[in-house]
Amino acid sequence: MASVFSKIINREIPAHIVAEDEAHIAFLDIIPVAIGHVLVVPKKEIDYIFDLESSDLSALFSFAQNVAKGMKTAITCRRIGIAVIGLEVPHAHVHLVPLHTVEDINFAKPKLQVSSEDLANTAALIQAAINA
Repeated sequence: MASVFSKIINREIPAHIVAEDEAHIAFLDIIPVAIGHVLVVPKKEIDYIFDLESSDLSALFSFAQNVAKGMKTAITCRRIGIAVIGLEVPHAHVHLVPLHTVEDINFAKPKLQVSSEDLANTAALIQAAINA
């Protein structure tokens, strides 16, 4: 069930990683719905998030909470929103999206085109806030 996320985890393709531990990785979405949109992914290859063991699901959300706190420090926004959709990539993951309005987490709207340089700068800001 290897997915594009597995390739990122295995460093087969590049990503703007903002946080990582032995069981999880968080990186910027390259076609975000808002600037600073982060994907939080368990390294274990599980397609459907609710097929994770309870302890793994809890650990994923604890990791996501740490990432969201760093995002809130690094990015000017009212809140960090969270969404679990799981239809595009067959690997469990959580979307963390900086919010000013509810429309910022509307996945039906056109995605943003963000330069690699801007993604790298945003990732560095978030990473620094998480590690502070």
